[in-house]
Amino acid sequence: MIFKVNKPYPKIKVEEKNYYYANILLNDYSSNISELSAITQYIYQYFDKFNTNQEFSNIMQNIAKVEMFHLELLGKTIKLLGINPKFIFINKNLYNNLTYWNSSFIDYNSNIKLMLKNNIIIEEKAIENYKKDITIISDKYIKKLLNRIIEDEYLHIEIFKYLLNKV
Repeated sequence: MIFKVNKPYPKIKVEEKNYYYANILLNDYSSNISELSAITQYIYQYFDKFNTNQEFSNIMQNIAKVEMFHLELLGKTIKLLGINPKFIFINKNLYNNLTYWNSSFIDYNSNIKLMLKNNIIIEEKAIENYKKDITIISDKYIKKLLNRIIEDEYLHIEIFKYLLNKV
């Protein structure tokens, strides 16, 4: 089974420093719907099922590795845009305050069907966020990166649907 689309990622570049774009990407990097949250969610699921469902556990571990690479790509891009890639995001629900990532963003459910359904929702929301960001950000290098990440997220949805049909 493959866990990332068989296509290279674009080189990490930006047209110029842009703090506004960096702050947009922080939401993809470390908000409740972000690469960091996906990694943590999938690693929790890996550990939760490693002794009862080896196939599921291995798949979650491998998808988490792809999400870690996405996190790295976003972190480097954020840095090139001019800010440190801290695990914070702009929380629009708190009047645009910076909020630190925290583990309350993780669903600690142990039911495998609910895990998979939640994972599909997380990936769909991430894709929606990336597509919205692409409409806001005019930097051609960032757009290429986000479009490439989206391709992996679609693949993850297909994997989760495959697993859901098996349980």
